[in-house]
Amino acid sequence: MNDPTNPLLARAYSLSGPEEAEQVYDEWAETYDTDTVDGMGYVAPRLAAQRLAELVAEPAVVLDAGCGTGLAGAELAKRTQLTIDGIDLSAGMLAKAGQLGVYRHLSTADLTKPLDLVDGSYDAVICVGTLTGGHVGPAALDEMVRVVRPGGYVVVTVQGTVWETGGYRAHLDRMVGQGAIHLREATDSPYHEREGINGYLCVLDVR
Repeated sequence: MNDPTNPLLARAYSLSGPEEAEQVYDEWAETYDTDTVDGMGYVAPRLAAQRLAELVAEPAVVLDAGCGTGLAGAELAKRTQLTIDGIDLSAGMLAKAGQLGVYRHLSTADLTKPLDLVDGSYDAVICVGTLTGGHVGPAALDEMVRVVRPGGYVVVTVQGTVWETGGYRAHLDRMVGQGAIHLREATDSPYHEREGINGYLCVLDVR
């Protein structure tokens, strides 16, 4: 679980808050896919989408939380005919995601705040690349679970260096103890392969 040495990742993982994050990702939108997938071996979107596709039956409606340029949504669309909505802080990233033609709706949202979504309005949530250093914290998991119907799933990646220090493991343990979720799996998984960075691929069964 190495700290990032790549300057793009180092900048992304040291953001001071939502305002800086919005600026950085707006600026990065045009080259994000090439920089991360091709340059860094960013496999987390593919692995998370593959896992969710194994769990969710069609027809179902999925929220891609922190969808960015749509990497996870595109991978999910390759494997399923699910209906996918996306939310992200960055309008620049959403503009790129909109070009893919895989999302029903795209809208801006700050995952550090309550989501303007009805309880249980989705069959599943997928969140890739957002639960990292300098981004939203583990409290965002509560909102992801809230907007999924009982019996649905939340599939998230957590960047490895913040799994313990960022409080993600402890927060998930509390959610299990409160009866909100069953933690089906939290698997050490490739994340940015060419940077030597792993993460955790987590599947939450919503109660």
